[in-house]
Amino acid sequence: MRLLPVLFLTALTLSLAACQKKEDPAALAAQVALEYYNQLLQGNIEAWVDGHYQPDSIPAEYRSQLIVNARMFMNQQRREHQGIHEVRIVNAKANPAQHTANVFMLFVYGDSTNEETLVPMIENKGVWYMR
Repeated sequence: MRLLPVLFLTALTLSLAACQKKEDPAALAAQVALEYYNQLLQGNIEAWVDGHYQPDSIPAEYRSQLIVNARMFMNQQRREHQGIHEVRIVNAKANPAQHTANVFMLFVYGDSTNEETLVPMIENKGVWYMR
């Protein structure tokens, strides 16, 4: 079950790359980051956690703690800002030589405030992950 979101995002990454002959790595990283955050907004916290780069497998207990932390973050956003209603891409810059990108995203909150945040990304074996 844990592999399903990863397989989905792998397929998304590969299909986006196939559709556009010379895809801008920054644009691709931004689209994948947006999809990870959309998963978070839809309540699929496990997919969001699995979207973080882990060079090795992590213990189940640690993964559970990451999921609990993400739930606490979302609850805090609901209390303080009436939740995150939308996430938008503002800008993205990639370093293809190092397989990294910085994606700047805008959180649109329910209380009509906005916050820009940086999402560092890393590409590993053709798949973009959050760092």
